[in-house]
Amino acid sequence: MRLRTCQLCLALAATLLAPAAKAQNPDTMAPEASEAKGRQILTQLIAALGGQAYLNEKTSECDGRLAQFGHNGALTGYIEFKEYWSYPDKKRTDFAKKGNIVDIYAGDEGWTLDRGGVSEEPAPAVADFQEAVKRNINNMLRNRLKEDRIQIRFGGGSVVDLKPVEWVEITDAEERVFRLAVDHATHLLVRSIVTIRDENTSEKIDETTIYSNFQEKDGIQLPMQVTKERDGRRIYQAFYEGCHINPEFPPDFFTKQALEKRYGDVGGKKKK
Repeated sequence: MRLRTCQLCLALAATLLAPAAKAQNPDTMAPEASEAKGRQILTQLIAALGGQAYLNEKTSECDGRLAQFGHNGALTGYIEFKEYWSYPDKKRTDFAKKGNIVDIYAGDEGWTLDRGGVSEEPAPAVADFQEAVKRNINNMLRNRLKEDRIQIRFGGGSVVDLKPVEWVEITDAEERVFRLAVDHATHLLVRSIVTIRDENTSEKIDETTIYSNFQEKDGIQLPMQVTKERDGRRIYQAFYEGCHINPEFPPDFFTKQALEKRYGDVGGKKKK
């Protein structure tokens, strides 16, 4: 009886340890095998997000609530917003119910509308947007993986938010390091971490984006809650209530002229 009990214990232990035994150690994998494994996970991720429908997404229109944070990182309230994209580098955000505060970025240009009229976005704000486009995970998955100097490696497995995940590490030509945690079961993105260098101190900074509450919209899986943290401090949180994929926008929708027309409709003088 005791022998049989020991045999059952050994069988149970072998079953529990089997997944761990099969897990691949990224530190001992050949570079070619590591890259192949990483690309396999990315292919599964893109398929889970919608496959060709996801890759072919050109524009989007979403609305929801945006959390606002004070200098100490404390939540101070929420503001309604509408977010429009023409990928990869045109973005418009209308704030508040009336949408009388609007930010537009289009490549290397940017403008803002407020109660005083329309003005150019300052150069640092435009540069920040351009950098954000390079760090955008959707842009990476749709476009930047094709770049010549992109390096991909398998980062191993772990548990994130109580979910078993597989990590993929991507390094671009400018030495930005992207680490993606992909749900082992659903193959959806759990979080991404982009490591960059502070321009002033040259120290490494981790910007973490957390994705949750995925819902299907027009054949594409979209995270309806997105949270961003920088070195552990929450800096952005959006709760999306609705999204429409590939809407058609007027030709001037992402231009300064669109804001000037809008301001002119409600009266007032234009800023220079």
